[in-house]
Amino acid sequence: MDASLATDFSASLPGWLVDDLDDLAARPLGSIEERIALANELADRNWRAGNGGPFAALVVDRASGALVSVGVNVVLATDLSAMHAEMMALSLAQRRLGRWDLGAEGADLELVVNWRPCVMCYGATMWAGVRALTIAGEGVEVEELTGFDEGPMPDDWIGEFERRGIRVSVGVGHGDAIEVFRAFGASDAVVYNARAGAAAARDASAGDH
Repeated sequence: MDASLATDFSASLPGWLVDDLDDLAARPLGSIEERIALANELADRNWRAGNGGPFAALVVDRASGALVSVGVNVVLATDLSAMHAEMMALSLAQRRLGRWDLGAEGADLELVVNWRPCVMCYGATMWAGVRALTIAGEGVEVEELTGFDEGPMPDDWIGEFERRGIRVSVGVGHGDAIEVFRAFGASDAVVYNARAGAAAARDASAGDH
C-alpha cells in the first residue's frame, strides 16, 4: 500500500461509449419507450465489455427528449465502488450544466435507468434535482438473476420520491431488462459485492484488463 494519502479520484465513460456519444445525442428520445430501450441496450453492452455491472442510465430533458448525459456502471474499470450508472449520469449532467442542482432554473430533467436504483443511487437521485425517474422495473429479479446486493430500500421508496417532487414511472421495457440480467447471470462476469468474494473479484478483474 502506498504510504501517501490519496487526494483525488476520477472516473470516465468507457471508450466504446465515448465513441458513440454523437450518435446517441442525435438518436430520437422523445418517448419513454425510446429512452428505456437505449438504457437496456447500453446496460447489455456495458457488462459484455467488462466495465462493470449490467446497468445504464440517462439524463434527458423531458420536454424535448434531448440527451443531457449518459452513464454506465464502471466499478470494475475504475476500482471505485460508487461508480454506478446513475452516479455517472447524474455527475456528468451536473458537470455539463455547471450546477449541482439539476432542477434549478426551471429545468425538468428525467433520470432513466434500466432498473430501480440501489440504495446508494436512491439517495443520489433524491438530492440531484431531477424531476422524474423512469425505470424498466423494480423488485427482487435483479438480485436473483445477477447476484448483486441492491441494499435495504424503504418500503415506500416511490412515495419518498414523489413527496419530494420526483415523478416515478415503472414498467416500460421490463422484459428486455430482465433478459439483460438473465444473460449476465448465466455468464462468468464478476459480481463485485463487498465482503462476498471481493478478493476473487479483484483477481478476475486484473486478469481481464
